[in-house]
Amino acid sequence: MGCGGREVEGESDGASERGSLEWAAAGEWRIDPARDDWRHPIETLRFWGIEPGMTVLEILPGLGWYTSILAPYLAQGGGRLIVASFDPVGGSVAQRETLAAFDARFRDTRRYGEIQRAIVPTRDGDAPMARALSVDLAIIANNTHTLMAEGAAERVFDDIYNALKYGGALGVEQHRASSTGEPDPIAASGYVQEAYVKKLAQEAGFSFVAANDINANPRDEREHPFGVWTLPPTLRTSPLGQPADPSFDTAPYEDIGESDRMTLKFRKPTRPGGANAPLGPGG
Repeated sequence: MGCGGREVEGESDGASERGSLEWAAAGEWRIDPARDDWRHPIETLRFWGIEPGMTVLEILPGLGWYTSILAPYLAQGGGRLIVASFDPVGGSVAQRETLAAFDARFRDTRRYGEIQRAIVPTRDGDAPMARALSVDLAIIANNTHTLMAEGAAERVFDDIYNALKYGGALGVEQHRASSTGEPDPIAASGYVQEAYVKKLAQEAGFSFVAANDINANPRDEREHPFGVWTLPPTLRTSPLGQPADPSFDTAPYEDIGESDRMTLKFRKPTRPGGANAPLGPGG
């Protein structure tokens, strides 16, 4: 873990202690805090075991929904944030635009600290996302399906395992597919079976710690014309790459809300070549 801290500029909830998760989540710097009702970031991060001063590796941050909490929290507590995105060289236009928007959003080092950039490994010989045994907590939030679609899931889980310190944790949030039927290896709908995520982690060497249904949504039956993106916040009305269909009724999908999600925690063994020691009440 790191040490020290910094003053972070900007307004936050005056009732929350500076540097706390509540403080970071209440900041005016947040991205789309209305989604907290569906994603419960404070409770989810606590379940995964985040603490001030940690080195955290966030995989595929997108536009930075979680980053907007993690970065000021870790900067204030003397920690370090590493974000890993796809290589913009050879990436799609959408990937490059997302990366540019992220960089523009988080360039204020007085607020967000020095965010370290890394490339998600997708090919043999790609550099690791972080030094071996340097990370306390890794997070994959709603992007296991993206890694599967790129054929990179196994490689990335292995790389995370190597980057984590002994006893380090991996937290996964993911749109949850039905447990019945054959898993889709490219997760075209955006949904992934919970058993498949556990298999990815355990084959990389992790032990499963616990599941939490805090981000579950029993109203989501998962059968939607445009996959998980039919639901909020995307509310897609036509297949990817086609013009929006103004006649498509999004109201039933708005009523469902955001997707049903698994929230899982895994741990790297506490010593080389060994199994995990018994866990205390905090996991």
